[in-house]
Amino acid sequence: MITVSAWLPRTITGLGALFLSASLHAVEIIGHRGASFDAPENTLASMNLAWRQQADGIETDIHLSQDGRIVVIHDYDTLRVSGISNRVASTPWAQLQRLDVGSWKGADWAGEKLPTLDSLIATVPRDKCFLIEIKVHEEILPALEAAFQASHKSPQQLRIITFYLETAQAAKTRFPKHEVYWLVGYGKDPATGQPPSVTELIAKARAAHLDGLDLDAKFPIDTRFVQQVHAAGLKLHVWTVDDPERAAVLAAAGVDGITTNKPKLLRERLKK
Repeated sequence: MITVSAWLPRTITGLGALFLSASLHAVEIIGHRGASFDAPENTLASMNLAWRQQADGIETDIHLSQDGRIVVIHDYDTLRVSGISNRVASTPWAQLQRLDVGSWKGADWAGEKLPTLDSLIATVPRDKCFLIEIKVHEEILPALEAAFQASHKSPQQLRIITFYLETAQAAKTRFPKHEVYWLVGYGKDPATGQPPSVTELIAKARAAHLDGLDLDAKFPIDTRFVQQVHAAGLKLHVWTVDDPERAAVLAAAGVDGITTNKPKLLRERLKK
């Protein structure tokens, strides 16, 4: 993990100060769908590349196939990554597994298949973590439980994230030893015209007994914002940040994790 501090020499200002700072606070660099800037997202190749790029963790998305198998893919349809339209929930796993989901990224990746969740979990080193985004609802939890039990990974390594607050609450109830985070975008409430406040986010996360928030980087996150979240006993992750300058600001503010398509770039720049 990268270490960033609140102490800065008075003679150092601006971005350079953020890069040169050092403290006891560690921020995790999480590979968004793996190292997805360099490799086809949500594939075994992308995850393994993220580890080689020294990510502290990887992140992926999961759905259920027609026959109840966990499918690692972001979209609800396979068209964008395979060129062939199959609605995941209406397609058997065997048919989905025949798709080439690498060629869209380049000829070097031709033949990449949709991986099993088990195969991705198996790549996670002992001191690393895996953020698993539930794209559906509670119906996937039994299959996810089977994957967790078969993995022999510690609960601390396997974390759950989702935009659906009720699903997050159900997941926390089912997996009390696993960290569960609520994903929230920066959309504005139609009634108020304002994005949700940090106070509102904290209240809802605590009511659901969650472990943290995983917020869109568009939120006005500064040191005070992070302190409010931490004071409530919650962790704070931020997505998706590819700009090293923005990452440095967030790290200096004290966030616990930054999800990025470019783990290598953020690792190198923050390490300086």
